[in-house]
Order: sequence, then structure tokens, then C-alpha cells
Amino acid sequence: MELCKTIKRLRAEKGWSQETLAEKAFVSRQTISNWETGKSYPDIHSLALFGEIFGVSLDELIKGDVEAMKDTVKKDDVSRLKSNELRGVTLMLALMFSCTLLVEYGGEVGKVLGCLLAGILSVCIFMTFRELESIKQDRDIQTYREYLAFLNGETLDDIEKEKELKKRDSQKKLMIFAAVQGAAILVFGAVVIILEMM
Repeated sequence: MELCKTIKRLRAEKGWSQETLAEKAFVSRQTISNWETGKSYPDIHSLALFGEIFGVSLDELIKGDVEAMKDTVKKDDVSRLKSNELRGVTLMLALMFSCTLLVEYGGEVGKVLGCLLAGILSVCIFMTFRELESIKQDRDIQTYREYLAFLNGETLDDIEKEKELKKRDSQKKLMIFAAVQGAAILVFGAVVIILEMM
């Protein structure tokens, strides 16, 4: 974290020892040492007090840390996005192959197990893609171009963002159409399997 370096630098600029700064901040010398080595982080009261002691703004004190935190959060979101993509694709492949094999070659019991497995996998796929959409919504990612830029740690400039915003409406309509088609196919398939079992 940058704050530990900032505290140490500001203290050195004043020519103060850790003990002197500890007296001014109403904490122990060990606490100052822990803050300067990054073992612990000062609370908001101490940060405000440092701003007064050193004559700097709170923003100046923690700016590097805020940027580092934003970067960490973004990396976590990218990691979650990629792992959810992989999980979703794996679940869809499992749905296609395992359920098909069970229904086709499992006899009457296989058809029942295949339908149950299809239901369970469908719920898991739904939950996986729901989490993906939640991340995309939090980061205002709608189009594929925005998605790729996010994965690469880039941002779109204002002109490109406007173009992407125009694409969103048509993509939403296409997604709704695809969802309705998919649901209709699933319902039709389930009805056919149930009728065959009777």
C-alpha cells in the first residue's frame, strides 16, 4: 500500500522520529511503526489527524491506496467473470452430453434421471449467468466490445461508448428473442420426452 510510504515520507520531511509523530497523533510508537511497515492501516480518525498534522488533504494521503484498491477490485471482477464463463460453458456441455446420453441410452430410468439432471444443470447455468450479468451490470458492461475492453483492463473513449450504447437496444431484443426460443425448445423437448414415456 502507498499510505505506509506516504506516512514515512511526510514524517521524514518534517524531521520527526516515530515517537514524535506518535505523540502528535495520540498513538504509540509501535502503532506508527505498524502503519509505516504496512502491518496495519490507520482508522479514518487517524487519517484525518494526519492530514492536519502534515498539512495535506485526505485525498493526497490515500490516493495511491484508492487506486490500488480499485485495481484489485477490477482484477477480482475480471477473475470472477472468467471463472463464471468457464463454469457456464462446462455446465452447458454437461447438460448437452450427459442428459442426451442418459435419455437416449438409459432406458426408462435414464429418461427420468436425464430430465432431473437437465433441471438441476439448467438451474446451475441460470445462476452462473445471473452472476455474470450482475458483474457486467455493476461495471456497466453491455456490449461485447465493452466486455473485451474490461477483460483487457482498458476503457472505451466517449465516442466509442456512444456507439456501444446504441447497440445495446438491439442486443437486448436479440437476447429476449433467444431466451424465448431456448425456453420454447426446452419445454417442447420435455413434453416430447414425457409423451414418449407414457
